[in-house]
Amino acid sequence: MQESDLTDQATLLEVLENQLADNYPTEVMATLMRLRMTGHSREAAMELMACALAPEMFAVVEQQQNFNLERYTAHLALLPATPWLDEE
Repeated sequence: MQESDLTDQATLLEVLENQLADNYPTEVMATLMRLRMTGHSREAAMELMACALAPEMFAVVEQQQNFNLERYTAHLALLPATPWLDEE
């Protein structure tokens, strides 16, 4: 698997599914439930959550940083808004 493969949509969704199955971090399931309760389909909610996961995966893969759980959960809490995307 190439590094760029780790940040594609299918891989991000697979990571999210694994996080949901493991119930870690717990904020992933809470975010999915919150987004579903506010009218988002499961698919749309997962795509939004992938937007929160992508910067963390990029930091790990491309910038060789440690996964920042605090930043990731903060991004999940902001969904459906994605202000971090405007910063780039």
